[in-house]
Amino acid sequence: MLIVLVVIATLSQCTATSTIHMPVTTQDIIAGDVFFEIVSPQDLEYTYRLRPAKDFGVSFSQKLENVPMVLADPPEACQKIRNVREMHGSVALMDRGQCSFLTKTLNAEAAGAIGAIITEYNSNSPEFEHYIEMIHDKTNRDAQIPAGFLLGKNGIIIRSTLLRMKRVHALINIPVNLTFTPPSKINHPPWLGW
Repeated sequence: MLIVLVVIATLSQCTATSTIHMPVTTQDIIAGDVFFEIVSPQDLEYTYRLRPAKDFGVSFSQKLENVPMVLADPPEACQKIRNVREMHGSVALMDRGQCSFLTKTLNAEAAGAIGAIITEYNSNSPEFEHYIEMIHDKTNRDAQIPAGFLLGKNGIIIRSTLLRMKRVHALINIPVNLTFTPPSKINHPPWLGW
């Protein structure tokens, strides 16, 4: 009771212009999202944030280490994926658009992928700088692999870097547990500035 009175007395001395500063915690940043890190190539060795699919697929609960994240061919993955050999046992990186998120995820799964990452590749899109809630397309289908949405700027830089290096994949660890990592210690991509 005494503690409550002290807190109330302290708060009552605050003016309308007083600001209480609360430090940003890792839990504030995570907010239900999933993180992965690229371990190769070196140019992309950062920690990236994904927004998991809202109501389809499975969760990113299985720890995958040094697994290839492969650029899908075709990039939109709205039809059968052609690079099946590279995709088998990998996480697919696909572009948003032209079909549902679920269709892309199912096409990746059919090609042997064990996860799907979808990103906005159109830098003129209003969604380019936002995380998108990937929802089910209301068909009688469901994926048995996890899927997540990657911020557009990250997707463009990952894809362009891999193509410049003439590589079809990066090696990733997913998910990465950041629960006890202070925000200042998260190795985020420098082009995002968060």
